[in-house]
Amino acid sequence: MKPVALDILAILARIAEHMVIPPVQRLLLPPPDTTGKDAEFCALQLADGAIGLSYVLLGDTLTKLRGSQPEIPLAGTDALALAGWFGEEDEARRAVGLAAVNAISQCLFQRAGYTPDAATDSIGLLAPTSGDHIGMIGYFAPLIDRILASGAQLTVAELNPKWLQERDGLRVTTDLAELATCNKVVSTSTVLLNDTLDAVLAACRSADYFGIIGPTAGWVPDPLFARGVNTVGGMRVVDAEAFCAALTTGEAWGRYTEKYCLRAETYPGFDALRRRISP
Repeated sequence: MKPVALDILAILARIAEHMVIPPVQRLLLPPPDTTGKDAEFCALQLADGAIGLSYVLLGDTLTKLRGSQPEIPLAGTDALALAGWFGEEDEARRAVGLAAVNAISQCLFQRAGYTPDAATDSIGLLAPTSGDHIGMIGYFAPLIDRILASGAQLTVAELNPKWLQERDGLRVTTDLAELATCNKVVSTSTVLLNDTLDAVLAACRSADYFGIIGPTAGWVPDPLFARGVNTVGGMRVVDAEAFCAALTTGEAWGRYTEKYCLRAETYPGFDALRRRISP
């Protein structure tokens, strides 16, 4: 199977056959010395206002983006060409590429008149019970106690050693193989950025439910659903001007966004969306 990045880029190329993709307007970075979750993301805005996010704390991504490497063309750049960086090895270029992928995907949704479901709670679909063994890719601290309170067993695969621990009902490990007996799994969307999705899905092959969530999950989900992912919990910007101002000044920007849930059984699919686009 091809890496998921290549499958997503192939769909973007098909999008370009059905609509004119606006050029890049700007790349937005959190200001230096900003802390908190909102400082973990950059945003790429297209000329039509569509915005895509990407995570910038992998390796030295943020340092590179704030410095001279890689050089990032901005206003007027071909967004599809920039999205092609998502298939590269360099972490900084890959992060910018994912932001472009997400911006183009959001542009497609807008042009097709498709508003993702904002009423369904992606986490709620996990519905942990006392008989479940929940797997988690990435340490979602706010969810830990909620899952344990249900009586479910929880195994978390996490690369950051500061989270490693073991207590009643909870085991945090660096070994993906320990997710083999999980029947439900929720994953950070960073698995696309670090190109581990296919390895994660292979490790979780016994799971009946697999969901991906996160601010960077703004891409067209077709290749993920084809791989057996059940839900993608993404986010879209609903007030672009206020969002951009907040991100670049280090203020909280969550109130200018809306979380949504795409489900494999109800998502119309790329082919249906492209047919909605006016020539």
